[in-house]
Amino acid sequence: MCAVYRRGFRRRQWYCLTRYGRKPPGRVPPIRGPGGAAFLEHGAAILNALTFRYIPGALEPAEQAALAVEIAAVIATAPLFKPTMPRTGKPFSVAMTNCGVLGWVSDRDNGYRYQRTHPETGHIWPPMPPLLIALWRRLSGYPHDAEACLINHYADGAKMGSHQDRDEADFAAPVLSISLGDEAVFHVGGPKRTDPKTRLTLRSGDVLLLQGESRLAFHGIDRIKAGTSRVWPAGGRINLTMRRVTAPNDLI
Repeated sequence: MCAVYRRGFRRRQWYCLTRYGRKPPGRVPPIRGPGGAAFLEHGAAILNALTFRYIPGALEPAEQAALAVEIAAVIATAPLFKPTMPRTGKPFSVAMTNCGVLGWVSDRDNGYRYQRTHPETGHIWPPMPPLLIALWRRLSGYPHDAEACLINHYADGAKMGSHQDRDEADFAAPVLSISLGDEAVFHVGGPKRTDPKTRLTLRSGDVLLLQGESRLAFHGIDRIKAGTSRVWPAGGRINLTMRRVTAPNDLI
């Protein structure tokens, strides 16, 4: 049983956040500001139990700007498209594209999957920018390179429902997520949809890793804080999600 002392609300309270323990009294407000990082350090026993890793400010402003230019070039070659839900055909609220040898797509007839080509142009995906490859090699702790980088564009009002990333063959490889542009309220829970969730505000340059037990944690984006960054010139938030898709010995 772990406790985290939180300040800055109407009264001081102790919240007990555990993976399988009782829920804290009332709703736990989202984590904001510099206190977000402090909470994660203070609550390391909670989040490390799921081996979830949060690296605020992993990319310096100059790196963010350089990466934004690289991603804009990728989008110019592989335009953003709107995936649709399996069976219902309902469009996602985010627009997306990919870079790498494989890309993630979804549509009504064939569902969630990875493929080598853009679903609208039919062209192969552009290669990953070198900065992304270097970041994966530095932070992933996995001996093989990522094969796919999903590029999601969140305009004002876009969100991503709570979900697991489980379309990959080797869950020993982490999911590495990079934020560019506007701030977003992110939530992460446990391996069950009903597990308690922690919320934090992601800012441009922040990096997350879902790895180990947290690899199959439910997570999502509650909302975008429009106008909080100028890193992405068109506005909104860009989320780059790097993944190893196949097992190391599989042939693509």
